[in-house]
Amino acid sequence: MDRADIHLLEALQRDSTQSIAELAESAALSTSACHRRIRALEQSGIISGYGARLDPKRLGLSLVVFVEITLTSQSHEAMDRFEKAVRDFDDILDCNLMSGNADYLLRVAAADLEQFDTIHRECLARLPGVSSMRSSFSIRNIKQWRGYPIARG
Repeated sequence: MDRADIHLLEALQRDSTQSIAELAESAALSTSACHRRIRALEQSGIISGYGARLDPKRLGLSLVVFVEITLTSQSHEAMDRFEKAVRDFDDILDCNLMSGNADYLLRVAAADLEQFDTIHRECLARLPGVSSMRSSFSIRNIKQWRGYPIARG
């Protein structure tokens, strides 16, 4: 990756709705060169997709909960069952396999404690092989994720 690729990646992470002409101008490229570079970044898998950032509060989701999950077994089969079940619940926004005390860390969003209670009963409590669950409630988001840092060589 050269300077132009890095510029394009940073610009697309900030705002992927920019036109090829706008991106080309900001990167000091022709529109055809800009388009070729973006296509190459997509085909290489560096750009894996595009999406809109939504404001959870405007969607009525003011509660963010991080849930640490410990399984009864860390066998390949037990972890596969758990991970497959997680994929079936839209209320689970993120799931990460962790090192340390918990096996997994989940992120869940809810309108309020009552809705989280429903998610807990109808989703989290139904996950297979769970030995323990510990929930932590986010008080305030300090820094919103806006994209990955891109190494400059």
